Amino acid sequence: MTLAARALTQLETWPDLTEVEPSCGMGRALRSAHGEIAHFHSDRNVDLHLTARAIRRFEEHLTGAAAVRLVPGSHWVTLRLEGNADVDLLMTLVSLALQAHQAWAVPGDGPRPGCNDHRREPHSP
Repeated sequence: MTLAARALTQLETWPDLTEVEPSCGMGRALRSAHGEIAHFHSDRNVDLHLTARAIRRFEEHLTGAAAVRLVPGSHWVTLRLEGNADVDLLMTLVSLALQAHQAWAVPGDGPRPGCNDHRREPHSP
C-alpha cells in the first residue's frame, strides 16, 4: 500500500470527511460539510485546501517543511509523501484545514477553481 493510499484509508474513517469526486477531475478527494479538503493526485502528491487565512497564519511553519510546496495565490498546499513523517504531517494539516474551514472562514476564502495540480510553480531565474 502506498503512503497516499494508507493516508486516504485513515482519513476516510474521520467522521467529518467524505470521499467525493475531485472538482479538478483528477484522483480522489475528501470533503467536509464546508468544502473540499484534500485531493489525492498520485501515490505521493496530495493537495490540501487550508484557506488563505490559515496559510498566512502558519506560513513560516509550512515553508519550513520540506514536504510542503506553496503556490503563490493558491489556497491549497501540496504535500509530497515520501515517508511516515510526511503522512503524520498530512494528518495534522487535514485537522488544521477542517478547523480553518469551520472557524476561520471569511468571505472570499472559499475553494478556488483548480487545486495546485493544475498550477505551475514560478520559474526560478
